[in-house]
Amino acid sequence: MSHRNAPLSVEGRRRLVRRCQERPIAHVAAEMGISRACASKWVNRYRHHGDLGLHDRPSTPHHQPTRTPGQTVGRIELMRREHKWSAARITFELWAEGTRVSRRTVTRHLHQLGLNRRRFIDPAGGTNRIPRTICARWPGHMLHLDVKKTGRIPDGGGWRAHGRGSDQAKRVARTKTRGNKPGYIYFHSAIDGFSTLAYTEALPDEKATTAVSFLHRARAFFAAQGIDRIQRVVTDNGACYRAGDFARALLGSRHQPITPYTPRHNGKVERYQRILTETFLYARLWTSEGQRTQALTTWNIHYKYHRPHTAAGNQPPASRLHAGVTNLMASYT
Repeated sequence: MSHRNAPLSVEGRRRLVRRCQERPIAHVAAEMGISRACASKWVNRYRHHGDLGLHDRPSTPHHQPTRTPGQTVGRIELMRREHKWSAARITFELWAEGTRVSRRTVTRHLHQLGLNRRRFIDPAGGTNRIPRTICARWPGHMLHLDVKKTGRIPDGGGWRAHGRGSDQAKRVARTKTRGNKPGYIYFHSAIDGFSTLAYTEALPDEKATTAVSFLHRARAFFAAQGIDRIQRVVTDNGACYRAGDFARALLGSRHQPITPYTPRHNGKVERYQRILTETFLYARLWTSEGQRTQALTTWNIHYKYHRPHTAAGNQPPASRLHAGVTNLMASYT
């Protein structure tokens, strides 16, 4: 298929050939805005191959010494259709049969065959994978950690409070050009997978030492709620969670990093981060970062002890704990 800026389509090449039968090729080429060599090419192709010569030819070379044999491609297709094996498994089976082929080559052929997605194998679009939910069995079974990075609010408010073209917004923009940038605030969050009880702090960075300190304070918070033993800590693959100091701070808990680039495996805290964003971070206009950080404590109490959750039967997360809540505040206004 010709590109969108091509001066000649298949029909345009036919018109070119018809004009060149009565007029010089150079004159017709100049009239149609192409070079004489290009016009001669299509005229010669038409003389040798007729109307088929006016169509684009594939750029595949005629000789490919390293091309995968057709028999191997057939085996790849057969294994994929019969067993629905992945590219890695097909590569393993081919090596066991004595066929040396890389996983990348198998993946490329599956894509060319239209079998790279599992739903493409079944004519009805079905799949043999059963979606599984990440369910904690008891309080402390799974503790999910994550960091939410958000812009620091300048003193007096930013453009959200005053508008993008306001004097305050321009004043903040001028401070950025002088190297005095507001920077970012990192909201470290920990949520119990069983009760969805959450603990959040606004911290200045996401370094390993900061994550370790936050983990210790989160342990103390959950221990005060009756969750004194954390069996598994689920995190993404951020640098702060891959550090050796963080591994030593687990204190016997199992560290379970999620699959890279698969945030749904840590979906409990990801959903909590969305709730935090929608109902707190941008739910109202803040005039300073100190004001928002101070209000975080009040919002945490509301989330833990008052906000209804459908996963808890429209009850707050603290209601799912085995131990009674001892520090519930009746009023926090």
